[in-house]
Amino acid sequence: MISYAITDPSTLNFKNLSSDLKKFSQKADIILYRDKDNSDYSSNAKIFITEARKYKFNKILLHQNIDLACLLKADGVHLTSSQLNLVEKAKFFKLFTIVSTHTLSEVKEAEKFGADMITFSPIFKTPNKEEPKGLDVLKEIVSRVTIPVIALGGILTKEQIKDCKKVGAKGFASIRYFS
Repeated sequence: MISYAITDPSTLNFKNLSSDLKKFSQKADIILYRDKDNSDYSSNAKIFITEARKYKFNKILLHQNIDLACLLKADGVHLTSSQLNLVEKAKFFKLFTIVSTHTLSEVKEAEKFGADMITFSPIFKTPNKEEPKGLDVLKEIVSRVTIPVIALGGILTKEQIKDCKKVGAKGFASIRYFS
């Protein structure tokens, strides 16, 4: 089961970057540097990637910015559902590409454009997000695509992770689980 840590300012502090990344590395295979409101994202991304390389992450990703991911030699990029048209560009640059999806049509588009995997969300109740899709919808999504589906949204416990695996998710992603 793939474990995918999505960072955010509430879970990643650059003053404690090394210890925070060490904590993430004990549970996560893949890590994403995500900070939507940081005006200095590029500089922090460079520091993040350099420090994250000291740990045994399978993939280190940046959020939304293909050009920066290429420049900093990140392993890949996590695109939003509004960036589906950029999947082919990311793949052209040989970036491992994950796309956030929330509907079957987005899932099918991400697969068609060549995404390596998708997150599908929200599965469980999570703050500031729409109503959860639930495990039955996750199971349906998994059955409709050939690329790995990563469950996202409100995943806080090992039991929830097991439930996602039972319905066929190849992994899970979370912000709060890893903190």
